[in-house]
Amino acid sequence: MAKDAPTPKRKDAEALNKINAITSPATKATKARDRNELKSKRLAAREAYMRGEENALPARDRGPLRRYVRNYIDSRRNVGEYFLPAVAMVLVLSVVHNKFVSLIAILFMYVAMLYTVLSGFFMTRRIRKAVNAKFPGESTKGLGMYGWLRSTQMRRMRAPAPQVKRGDLI
Repeated sequence: MAKDAPTPKRKDAEALNKINAITSPATKATKARDRNELKSKRLAAREAYMRGEENALPARDRGPLRRYVRNYIDSRRNVGEYFLPAVAMVLVLSVVHNKFVSLIAILFMYVAMLYTVLSGFFMTRRIRKAVNAKFPGESTKGLGMYGWLRSTQMRRMRAPAPQVKRGDLI
């Protein structure tokens, strides 16, 4: 068997396999443009999420009930939002080489944890009552836990960002 043409170099054969008939070959400029477009879309989506726009929220945060619970929690000062800074303080104090200071710090942490859990339990009951009063006939399943978990986050770190000020009545 005779050959009609010389065997192509490996680089040329691989280049033929990489060309797509539908799209043009990617260059550094097109890759950079696509990367910048994707980054701007992600930033816009995150800003919409933080503003609380309904279409940008994940399924767990959507709906008027969840919005009401978020506003209910954000309009009040909760003990749970101070739990993380309290635990950080306890960690710092537990490093001190004084047994009494370490013991007091650990006891403070347990008391704060117990108080946070108890206030969360009563808060979930208040949330259910408020939701039943505002939205009669709607299911309150999961709303109490949703509110309690939101209340344990520091206000500045909540996502979506709080839409109401503290003390605003809903």
